[in-house]
Amino acid sequence: MDFKLVQQSFIDYIRDPSLPLPVNTDVRHMQVYRELFFNNVTGFVSNGFPVLKSLYSDEDWQALVQRFFSQHDCKSPIFIDIAGEFLHFLQQQYQLTDNDPVFMLELAHYEWLELVVAVAQSRDDEYLLSPEQLSLHTLCLSQTARVAQYHFEVQHIRQDYRPQRRLDTPVFFCLYQDADAEVCFLQLAPLSAQVMALLTSQSNVTLTQIINWLTNIYPQMEPQMIEQGCIQLLEQLVSKGIVLGRRS
Repeated sequence: MDFKLVQQSFIDYIRDPSLPLPVNTDVRHMQVYRELFFNNVTGFVSNGFPVLKSLYSDEDWQALVQRFFSQHDCKSPIFIDIAGEFLHFLQQQYQLTDNDPVFMLELAHYEWLELVVAVAQSRDDEYLLSPEQLSLHTLCLSQTARVAQYHFEVQHIRQDYRPQRRLDTPVFFCLYQDADAEVCFLQLAPLSAQVMALLTSQSNVTLTQIINWLTNIYPQMEPQMIEQGCIQLLEQLVSKGIVLGRRS
């Protein structure tokens, strides 16, 4: 038999033991291989989504990871990539059941985003600013920060707090690395979230451009009020290292 076919049958059986055994193998040895692979994947997924895992019984969590293990074709053995693949599986392939919390996808995304921020690296062309330098430099969102929107209070979810209905208005967060490279989150007002979205979409932008952009969006507001609020927001973001300067 062609080696690639043998190799594929080996992989298929490890993922789903209901399939025929590969040639010249036996159940006992294949079970050892299967447990080794499955336990590694289970460890990666459980470590990446600890809050989500805590909401399931051990049996139900094992069953969920087993579905991921058998149905999704992971392309990378790297921890952060497996976490991303698990999220993709939940979003694109998995059908939620009555056993799953209604906020499952948002909580999974939030926990994955925490991992992304934890391993993110700064760009070489980014640099720290002081609040006093805000108007003198081109601004950007740090590569170690991410902005997200959710319809559940994902930051509060735990075993004894499981919201059953979506919020009337979404909540906005910025997840970022602090000076000690610890992952923190900042809840944003809608206007603040818009400014962060602009910084996310623009490679570089100035304070004046941000103020002008906001003035066009909110013509009913006093320009002076917009300017003061924008400066206060950006000074806070600069002091936390969320907004940085960027070299042209």
